[in-house]
Amino acid sequence: MTDPAAPTPPSDPTQQPPTPPTPPTPPPAPENPYSSAAPPPAPPVAAAPQQNPYASAPPPAPPAPPGPPENPYANTAPPPPLSPTADIQWASFAHLGGILSFLPSLIIWLVFRDRGRFTNTEAKEALNFQLTLLMAQVALFIVVSVLSIASFGLLSFLYSLSWLIWLVGVIFSIIAFAQVKDGRGYRYPFAIRLIK
Repeated sequence: MTDPAAPTPPSDPTQQPPTPPTPPTPPPAPENPYSSAAPPPAPPVAAAPQQNPYASAPPPAPPAPPGPPENPYANTAPPPPLSPTADIQWASFAHLGGILSFLPSLIIWLVFRDRGRFTNTEAKEALNFQLTLLMAQVALFIVVSVLSIASFGLLSFLYSLSWLIWLVGVIFSIIAFAQVKDGRGYRYPFAIRLIK
């Protein structure tokens, strides 16, 4: 140890004074992978303005307004009229279809009413008869249901009368078919003529 009060030796003018030692720099702190602090953003780099590659092309023209929709059936000719034999055949099938229900006569009437006069007349007659039988069956069902409830089921056997209505329809349909297939018109003895 040196005494601070001791005299200092004379300095040599050719020598430079000693430089104090620089303090050591601390090592960089290790990165914490769990810290939520984001690294400082990089300085913005001036980007060259981008040009639109489509800027030189003019915008496309708007589409033409659609015209009226095309009717695929506009140029079709009306169906040809039925031949006399086909007219008689479809008219007789309208009556024979009554064995099944009113649907065959309804379909035949809707399809062929403009193509054959005889088919139009006979299919309407068959359809009116079948609709009359249908109304009779619905009325029978309602009446028998009320009677069955009122009699605690004793009159429920009356439901079997619906087979009788069906049998009457079958018999008259076969008679009408036999007459119409020969080319003669047929009128049922009872029918509510709903379709005229």
